Amino acid sequence: MKILCGYNVNVDSVYRISGAEISELLENLEMTDILEKIDKPPGKIFSKSDFIAGLVYCMKNGYGDEWLIFEQAVFEFLKTRYFEKSLLKMGGNAGIMANTLSQLGASRVIPNVAVPSEIQLSLFSKKSIYFPPFPLQRKNSSGAESEEDMEIVSSNQDAMHFVFDFSEGETFSLYGTQIRVPRENRFIATYDHLNVRLFVNLAFEKYALEHACEIDGALISGFHLLLETYSDGSSYKRILENTLCNIRRWKVLNYKLRVSLEFGHFTSKDIANFVFLEFASICDSIGMNEDELAMFCHLHGVPQNELLHMEAEAVGNATFELASQYGLKKLIIHTREFVLTAFKKNSEPNLKSIPERSVNFQVSEKLVNFESLSLQKMARQKIETLMFGVSCAGAYANSGRLEGRKFVEEEASKLRESTIGREQLDLFLKVFKGQAFDKGAYAFKGEYILCILPTLLSKFPITTVGLGDTFTAGIFLRELELDVQA
Repeated sequence: MKILCGYNVNVDSVYRISGAEISELLENLEMTDILEKIDKPPGKIFSKSDFIAGLVYCMKNGYGDEWLIFEQAVFEFLKTRYFEKSLLKMGGNAGIMANTLSQLGASRVIPNVAVPSEIQLSLFSKKSIYFPPFPLQRKNSSGAESEEDMEIVSSNQDAMHFVFDFSEGETFSLYGTQIRVPRENRFIATYDHLNVRLFVNLAFEKYALEHACEIDGALISGFHLLLETYSDGSSYKRILENTLCNIRRWKVLNYKLRVSLEFGHFTSKDIANFVFLEFASICDSIGMNEDELAMFCHLHGVPQNELLHMEAEAVGNATFELASQYGLKKLIIHTREFVLTAFKKNSEPNLKSIPERSVNFQVSEKLVNFESLSLQKMARQKIETLMFGVSCAGAYANSGRLEGRKFVEEEASKLRESTIGREQLDLFLKVFKGQAFDKGAYAFKGEYILCILPTLLSKFPITTVGLGDTFTAGIFLRELELDVQA
């Protein structure tokens, strides 16, 4: 399988922070300022107190979040204090998905790399990652290399994301109140002047257009980093217009090309809404977590709190409503406890077309049975792909790496199934009148098939970053393989 991965690739500086360190960070900051920002999170980092408030907010609630850094001094503070003590890893949805695909056996994976620095390139898989040989500079309307892009390439400044992992059970004092972290998660402070513009390497862009007819799939992401406006006066809508144009051209050149969009934590609901509506008719699948699904409550009508508590009935209804109202072919929701997908019955290539039912009862009954069996086969195949994706994510969480499919199988066998996920699956069966299959379940609702599967959890995870991306890349690759086999 040959797969494009755009658009956000960066370096993750991963540091596991303790409760004692949090207590120390809080000592020299004004209590009122921090408590106010924890109560009303700013969502962006302009000061040291913004950063610490965001970190405490996530640890206090067990949340995962990502805030952009807009002040050079904060970046310097984090780099000086944590960089040397951190583990450097591949970051960015596109980077993590590219490595996952490469390690799992894709024949060629082509990532978009904004700044191919020595550190950045060293973090890529050595198996099937391919960097197109072409000048990196973008040309402006006159055909000359733009000054901005020349400066970007020559600076070789890594896109840096500071990832703070924290463990369940860590404790710290929040100005006299003892806080216990309810679950493991991470807070990301991002300093990334390229990916916030969805910067596209011209080598990637050129290769994608010239080889579109050979490409099997494209995994796209990074749109959550977009800003309302930029210093040069441009807006996210202009950036998206260029991206949409390119993807449409890929599809024209290759109608079989599968395109999957992976969401992220958007700081702007307006941008999230715009991205979703623009891509709904183009993508073959869209993936997101429960936080991102909750952001679209105004579109699907399901209360946010039920989604954030990962209730299968709420997630199933929201997924169905969002998919059916906007004609999505497939919507995939990955949570800590379970994964759930809704896919359109007639959008899968391996579903045979069913002829019109005859007036004759006996013939009609046979056709109904044939249709039912075909749909059940599709649902069960979908659960099998979910199982593969869940195994990949679990193996990555438990070991911090992927070393092929046998490795995934061995690591996954060591993990426990989410107890909460199993309980939610049982509720799913009752609410949606579903049917169990292997470790998952499926149900028919309108023109869609819903499938659910509990996740695999590691007691002592090496990482909590990139699990959704690993899951998404795993099922995307497996589905492409099954399409070819079909």
